[in-house]
Parts: sequence; C-alpha cells; structure tokens
Amino acid sequence: MAWPSTPVPLHVPMALKSLIPVLPAALGKRRSTRSSKMVSWSWKTRTQQILQKKLVREFLAEFMSTYVMMVFGLGSVAHMVLSKKHGSYLAVNLAFGFGVAMGVHVAGNISGAHMNAAVTFANCALGRLPWRKFPVYVLGQFLGSFLAAATIYTLFYTAILHFSGGQLMVTGPVATAGIFATYLPDYMTLWRGFLNEVWLTGMLQLCLFAITDKENNPALPGTQALVIGILVVTIGMSLGMNTGYAINPSRDLPPRIFTFIAGWGKQVFSDGENWWWVPVVAPLLGAYLGGIIYVVFIGSTIPREPPKLEDSVAYEDNRITVSSKMEPHTSMASRLTPVSMNPDNRPSVRLAPTLQESMAQEQF
Repeated sequence: MAWPSTPVPLHVPMALKSLIPVLPAALGKRRSTRSSKMVSWSWKTRTQQILQKKLVREFLAEFMSTYVMMVFGLGSVAHMVLSKKHGSYLAVNLAFGFGVAMGVHVAGNISGAHMNAAVTFANCALGRLPWRKFPVYVLGQFLGSFLAAATIYTLFYTAILHFSGGQLMVTGPVATAGIFATYLPDYMTLWRGFLNEVWLTGMLQLCLFAITDKENNPALPGTQALVIGILVVTIGMSLGMNTGYAINPSRDLPPRIFTFIAGWGKQVFSDGENWWWVPVVAPLLGAYLGGIIYVVFIGSTIPREPPKLEDSVAYEDNRITVSSKMEPHTSMASRLTPVSMNPDNRPSVRLAPTLQESMAQEQF
C-alpha cells in the first residue's frame, strides 16, 4: 500500500483547539505552584530544625523572659515619673517583682530564666553553666531589654512629650531618662554607689542559690517564680533607694543605649560621674561574691549524694553481658585436652581448673 505524498490534515475538534494554547500555561502554573509549595515546606522544615536546637531555644527563652520582665518594670517607672496619681515607688517594686515572676514562668524550664547577665556570669564562673552559653544568654537578655525599652517609649511617647514639654531631659524637674535606666542621686558618690550595687547583687545571688538548692530548703515545686519575685520586691523596698537597685546589667545598659539613640544624647552616659558602667560591672562582681559565699558557707556543709556515673554503670552491664557470652566458649576450650603427637609418650592431658582456682582467678 502506498502512503500519500502529502500529509493528511488531522481534524481536531474546536473544544480541543481552544485548550491547546491554555495547556502549557496551566502546566507551567501547576509546576510553579508545586515548586513554591516545596520551597515553603523546606523553609518551614529548616526553621523548625533551627528552633528545636537547644541553644536557640535558650536564646529565645532569655529574650522573651527578659522582655516580659522589662515591659512590666519600665511601664511602672513610667507611671511613677509621668503621673504621681497613677504610680508610686511601691508599684515599681511590685511590678518588677511580678515581672520577674512572669519571666520565670515564661522560660524557667528552658533556660533557667536568668534575665540577668550577672546571674549568668556567676553560674558560669562557679561551674554551673558552660561558658559557651554566656554570650548566647546575654545577647538574648540585651535584645529583650532593648526591645522592651522601645516598646515603652512607643506606648508612652505622647505622655513623655506632654510631661517634659517636648524636650528629652536627663536631669532636672522634667527629666524622663530615669524611666529607662538608673541614675545616681546627688547625695551618693560613685564608689558608694558601686559598693551598694555589689552588696545588693550579692544578696540577690545568695538568695537565688538558696531558693533553688534542692539539698537545702528550696521553694516548693511550682512556687519558685513567686518566691523569686518576692525576693526582688524585698530588695527594692528595703535597699533600693540609693541607686535604684539596677543589680542587673541586662536591665540597665540596653535601655540606656536606646535612650541615647532616641534623642536623650550623650548625657545618659556622662551623668553622675560616668555612672553608666557601674550597673554593668558591680553586679557581675556582686553576683560572683554572693555565689561564692553561699557555696562555701552553706552549700559545702550540706551532705550530698555522690553523683551516679551512668557511663560506668553501662560499662559494667556491658562487661557482664560480654563475659556471660564468653563463658561457654571458655568452658568448652577448657574441656579440650591437647594430645602429644610423640608416639613414645603417652597422651598428656591438661585438666580443667577446679572451681576454687577459677574463683581465685576471677577475684584477681
């Protein structure tokens, strides 16, 4: 049969003709949708893997707990400075105390909810926390505190301008920089303020170790956050007048940096004989000394159980299992008697060791 020399045109229905130019676009759109879904899925999976890392979770825990504490605390100071009718020194102490309690609830079971670079430093220096976690904790605390200062500034912006007449002052009757950071009063000297911060932070750290020491008389399970909050309120109401009881570099330095950026100027660092560095250095020293005092005078006198070495237990179990597997081979080998190939001699037999000999060898 001969094929026609000219191709025979195919008769395509009109409905299919209308779909022909649409099909490539539809297929391309489906491919792009599928690829976008795959990209979003891989991005979500990668994000979840990053967030599940322990160090990342601890960073976020310190960030969120410090933010919660500082928003409540700085908000109460704003009430006291901007409106005598709505705020008081007692309200500031209560707000910081309950803010700390809420922060412990936010992150206590993840990072320990330090919310304080001095507490983190003391735990690292005394071997209770690896040094590699120190910058992670402090960075989270600083970012949370800085963001809390920005939040309070945004919420109280109009009230700040109304109170100060549109000027951002560090000192004077309409000063508002004290909402965010501590400043030395006129009757205090720099070094007296330094000793004050060292003493207060030492008391804080000593009591924190006592509250969380399971071998002593710790707070009841579930009440640690409340007890720690009461501790902060007690320090503020009894010893906080002289310096504003910063007792926390993460509480004082980031908001001070924010006020410098927001328009209060360089005076936030130069005021009070360059007071700004004292709430950073003195709490570190105080927390370390307070921790040492508790460990030496209280912690070392408490009888503690020796730590259980899980690796050694696993090794003993493994040794017992291996020895039990090898015992049949050993007993079988002991039953085999080597025979001399010399025809002039009688077969020499090596007797298996007696039970007493085997026990002596096992003891050795």
